[in-house]
Amino acid sequence: MTPGGVPAITGVILAGGRGQRMGGVDKGLIRLNGQALVSHVAARLAPQVAELLINANQNGATYAALGYRVIGDCIGGFAGPLAGLHAALAGARHRLVATAPCDSPFLPADLVSRLWSALTASRANIAIARAGGRIHPVFCLCERTLLLPLSDFLARGERQFGRFCATQKCVEVAFDDLSAAFENINTRADLERLERPPPAS
Repeated sequence: MTPGGVPAITGVILAGGRGQRMGGVDKGLIRLNGQALVSHVAARLAPQVAELLINANQNGATYAALGYRVIGDCIGGFAGPLAGLHAALAGARHRLVATAPCDSPFLPADLVSRLWSALTASRANIAIARAGGRIHPVFCLCERTLLLPLSDFLARGERQFGRFCATQKCVEVAFDDLSAAFENINTRADLERLERPPPAS
């Protein structure tokens, strides 16, 4: 365990999408303030976990150059962030896995510890973030034991992250004090708007 009592956790940055709303550009490699989005996320998530993975289905060598293990989806067809979680659960070295998307460069510096505290206090098997009146299920912490039910869920053709969470013992964790930290970049307009110093975390 870390000094704060948080156990060894595997973190995964979800960068496996096509980036269709960005014109088909690999979103994790888009530059914000001179640095790839995935690098911003890694800088915030890596200190919170014992192992960091990047889930990517293209440009694997570019992602690997960042120094983290790269894993692709086990399910073909760019099946979305839930497929990235599935790959992480299959490849993680630790019993708990935390996820964050590659397009949210300002994620909270205490994301994992707060999710873990809620997970253990509620005896849930998955904890997800809630901020600004919205649920952000792709910011989650869950047990690797979810690999089998998630495999079954995906095999039925299901793809919605939130819907899977609803099938499990899920706890929502309030981050209303850090709502701006969950801003994500989906369009070029978002990128231009967020070309500014990140919010405090």
